[in-house]
This record gives sequence, structure tokens and C-alpha cells, in this order.
Amino acid sequence: MFLRVTGEAVAVTEADVETTAGARAGETAGAAAGARRHLVRGFAQWPVEGSPKKEGKALRESVPRAAHAALDLEISRPAAVEAVEESSRGRLPELTPLRVGRMAATPFAFLRGSAGLMAYDLARTPMTRIRAQICGDAHAANFGLYGDARGDLVIDLNDFDETVYGPWEWDLKRLAASLVLAGREIGADEETCRAAAHGAVGAYRRTMRLLAKLPVLNAWNAIADEELVSHTDAHDLVGTLERVSEKARANTSGRFAAKSTEPTEDGGRRFVEALPVLRRVPDAEAAAVAASLEHYLTTLSEDRLPLLARHAVHDVAFRVVGTGSVGTRSYVVLLLDHRGEPLVLQVKEARASVLLPHLVTAGFEAPSVDHEGRRVVLGQKRMQVVSDILLGWTTVEGRPFQVRQFRNRKGSVDPAALSADQIDDYGRMTGALLARAHSHSADPRLISGYCGKNDELDEAIATFAVTYADRTEADHAELVAGIRSGKVAAETGV
Repeated sequence: MFLRVTGEAVAVTEADVETTAGARAGETAGAAAGARRHLVRGFAQWPVEGSPKKEGKALRESVPRAAHAALDLEISRPAAVEAVEESSRGRLPELTPLRVGRMAATPFAFLRGSAGLMAYDLARTPMTRIRAQICGDAHAANFGLYGDARGDLVIDLNDFDETVYGPWEWDLKRLAASLVLAGREIGADEETCRAAAHGAVGAYRRTMRLLAKLPVLNAWNAIADEELVSHTDAHDLVGTLERVSEKARANTSGRFAAKSTEPTEDGGRRFVEALPVLRRVPDAEAAAVAASLEHYLTTLSEDRLPLLARHAVHDVAFRVVGTGSVGTRSYVVLLLDHRGEPLVLQVKEARASVLLPHLVTAGFEAPSVDHEGRRVVLGQKRMQVVSDILLGWTTVEGRPFQVRQFRNRKGSVDPAALSADQIDDYGRMTGALLARAHSHSADPRLISGYCGKNDELDEAIATFAVTYADRTEADHAELVAGIRSGKVAAETGV
């Protein structure tokens, strides 16, 4: 296994970890009895009490790993059209047909826009009750590349609109099901599609096991890069990742501004409409967005403020985003430095996570959320090793928003555009990334103890994934039929 730890490549084997752990146990036994220790709130106790690994293993008695294959869909389950209409409440009505049209494109696209419907189903599946900070929408297209503070590229989860503190299994099952659907979309046979889901779970399990055995600081700071590709035996993806990386390096504020803005008489720039994706907004609306950035600055670390203080706000426009996010309010803000070089911020509406009511259904206490933008930003920082240095939040006319860099060297692998012999490699890579993300907020020893060494969990969730992919295809067909019958409006081709 190879991980890059704080910039230094370190080769680690499980045998090495076990040997080191044994040596440290001996050192602890011989430590001076009179060592001064303090019990401080927020820190661990010493000596260590109990064994998270054994606790996780004991959970197999109440929730057998094979039980995760189950998917019992209730008769009262929302119909596809009903679920789509419900998820559109509170969105801009003029954009709802565009969202429906994008979801109707393929079953995989439908899954991408129906995190709430899947959460309804997952709330009725077996759970260990172990919780972590979860993405809430960990489908296969929500992993990608982005730039860190030094301009280097990092690969990780990159969408956190639905993030909550919830059951780790929900993310893993959503990832597995999405891989089956992506595989079917590219024409892979059923064995290959199932293998992709199986491989993702296996990589998650093995990576969690390794992280559980590493020193905590090393595991916490591990940044997956090309060495993780080697660990997950995803060599068929190397060429694809290199092409995506090349495009990502050019995907910057400067390039976006060059295509999307025009010069003004005072030497500045302003956005040019490109309907329906990019449109200008009334002066009052633009002023409200710009004014909200004052509060945004208070959510940043103080060392970031001089950077933004050297930029002036020039223009604000509305820009449609994503599949699941279509219909939410999302703005781009053009900033220019003293040389006229652009920095573009995205100010994106943060709605309540669609998972919240389903957590309550599953018997978890509903978390207290004082600001949805703050929830998204803190969730992202808890899951990623490296996050956008300009992540923050604000409020615009009473609505919560998150703020981040736009086009921060972002690039993504479209799983539905891979070849059939790459989808299983991609599954293993994303499974390992998901494990690393979960290990920041849940003790990897606990999850690893439950998952174990064999592939019983891999088999179970792969079975679930195939069954859920079948259900999603049926949901998608219902939505398409609803569009054709005129029950729901859709706009396609955008």
C-alpha cells in the first residue's frame, strides 16, 4: 500500500504496522508508573479502554454483513414523479423543467438527482448505527480533481450539498449502485457492472483496515494520488486521469472570465449572457449578493483576508449548475486584482440536506443546523484532506449560501464515459477515497472491525447495488412516461 503523507511518499505494509504496534505496546508496559497525565475534555483517555475493533466485530451479531444485500421497498414508497416534484419544492420554478429534463436523460442521471428518494429507501435497510460525516450524495460522478492552495491537483470527493452526520453505509451503497448504473450506460455486461460495485466495497474495506492500523496522524493526513491508483490496481485509469488532469489545470477563473466576460468603459469587465446557463441579474439582486460577501469574510480564516482585500468586486451573474442542484439559486461573482486578473467566486444556495427527515425515520436524532451554508462547508472540511482555502458561507436576502472558488482547476472523470474495462478500476479508486473521507470523523478501527477481512460485505452490497440499479431504471422509466403523458414538464438538450 502506498500513501502520500504530508508530502513524503511512505511505503507501508500491514506487517510493518502490526510489528510497530507490538513494539509500542511493550514500551507502554514499561513506562514509568508515575507519568503525569491529565484528563482533558475533547481528548482521549489513557490508558486506552476497550477495543473499537472488537466493538465493530461484535456488531456483526446484531447486523450480519450479509444483511446489507436486503432491499425491501414499501408499497407506500413515493412514485418517481412524486419524488421529483417534491424535491423541486423551493427551487426556482422556471428551472424545474430543465432539472427534470436532465434527470430524464438516463437512469444514472436520475439517480444523481434523486438523493432524497434513495435516502428514503436506505432508511429502511440494515444499519450498524456507526455514524460518520457522510457526503450524502456519494455517487460515482461526485469524485474529482481540484487545486490546492499551491496549485497542485488533489483527487477527492467534491460535492457536499447533502452532507450530514449519518450512517456510513448510506454513502457506500449509493456509490455501489451508481457504479452499476454507470456501467450499464456504457454497455458493460452485468458481470462487469457487479464487479465494479464489489470492487468499490472491497477497496473501501481494505483501505479502512489499513488506516485503522496506521498512526492516527499519518492516516489523517494521507492524501490519495497516483500511489492510491497503484494500491487499488487501477492502472487502466492512468491515461484517463492524465487527460482529466491536463484539462483541470486549464480550468481556472481566468479561462472562464475570458470566455464569459467583456471589457467595460472603466477598464473593468462584466459578464456576458449565455442563456439559459448564464444570465445577468437586476441591479438590486446583484447588489444583495455583493453585499453578502462582507459577512462571508467573517467566516474565513483571518490569514485569507489580505488575499481578497486585493480584489475588487466587478459583477454578479446567475449561473445554472449541476443536475441535482438545478433550480437552486447560484451566482458567480467576478473579482479583479490591480492588474485586471480575475478571481471568480461561486455563491450557491445551501438548502437543507434531503437526508435529514430520513435520518429521523431511521431513528437518529435530527442534528441542529444554525446555517445550511455552514453545514456544507464544515462537512466538506471534515471529509476532505485539503479543501478550498476560500470556502465560507453567507446569507442573501434571508437565504443561506455557501461560497467557494469557481473553476478552481476542477476536473472530473465521467464514469458513464469510461470503457467497460475501466469501470471496475474506477470503482476501486472511489471506494478507497470514500474510506479515507469517512475515517476523519468515524474511528476506522470500529468500521474496519465490522467490515472484516473477507469479502462478505462486498458480496452483500454488490447484490444490493444491482437490485437498486434495477429499481432506479424502473423509476427513470416512470419519469419518462410522466413527461410523455404531460404529467410533468421537462426541457431537454441543455
